[in-house]
Amino acid sequence: MKKAIVTMVGAALLVAGCGGGGGDATSTVEPTSEAPTSPGAQSSGASSSGAPSQDVPEVLRFKGETLAGKPFDGATLAGKPAVFWFWAPWCPKCQSEGPDVAKAAEKYGDEVSFVGIGGLEKDKNRLRGFVSRTGTGNLTHLDDRTGRLYSHFKVTSQSSFLFMAPDGKTSKDSGPLDENELTRHVDDLLG
Repeated sequence: MKKAIVTMVGAALLVAGCGGGGGDATSTVEPTSEAPTSPGAQSSGASSSGAPSQDVPEVLRFKGETLAGKPFDGATLAGKPAVFWFWAPWCPKCQSEGPDVAKAAEKYGDEVSFVGIGGLEKDKNRLRGFVSRTGTGNLTHLDDRTGRLYSHFKVTSQSSFLFMAPDGKTSKDSGPLDENELTRHVDDLLG
């Protein structure tokens, strides 16, 4: 059932997304059907008794893996504003906004967490290449080749942003967003 949902979300993203392979004739854009390489959107934020912690919003109850292969627990972002940027390496909109995302992340420093979520690609090296090309290496980027995080956050297209206030309330916006639009959203979070 989960596999079918991930496949359906992946197909919806392909239809709703920003289009083709960004000029790479060898690119294929399809949801992966192989076994997950990371824990994906598994539940986290549990207390020692196994019950969810009350101070971790539902949206942050996930685990993943960074592009560097390190584990990532969404619960570590609790109580702090965060910006989640959903991208695909072949998406021209995503590539064009990358430098502005990097500038916004630098501007807010430790005050706001910026997390890139790269998906819709089987090849992890293409995800890493996107980070290098866009100058967004200052962000934490999560490997979402399985589409589990897109599903967890109910994101249906890329480029998309999810803005989370310290209390866990969220709002979404579709990209591309430039530096001024990102600043406006983040300033609203800090309100």
